[in-house]
Amino acid sequence: MTTRRDAVHDTLRQSEGFRSAQDVYAEMRNHGAKIGLTTVYRALQALADGGKVDVLRTDDGESVYRACATESHHHHLVCRRCGHTVEVDGPAVERWAEMVGSEHGFTEITHTVEVFGTCSSCSATPAG
Repeated sequence: MTTRRDAVHDTLRQSEGFRSAQDVYAEMRNHGAKIGLTTVYRALQALADGGKVDVLRTDDGESVYRACATESHHHHLVCRRCGHTVEVDGPAVERWAEMVGSEHGFTEITHTVEVFGTCSSCSATPAG
């Protein structure tokens, strides 16, 4: 990896939840990094392509990124309020995706599954 890509990856590894490219850029600049927003976008795309970060699309269509905690295929359970994220396995989802693809004559099946809800900490406090 390049030095800038490593720096972007390090910034994401220090974060709990998913972050936008603009958030990563602002944090890096606040810590003195001399990096451009375009470079951050390119680094995030390269990290995503390399399986080092996960990418989600928010309800408004923005891509947000998070450093992968595991290298195996996984899904996410994401809190709508605070962004807390848990990586989860989904063997039933894997079987279902393969079965649906096979039923329709598809091969090389891939999929993305994200589950959203409210974590226990946020559930315990009133929304405000």
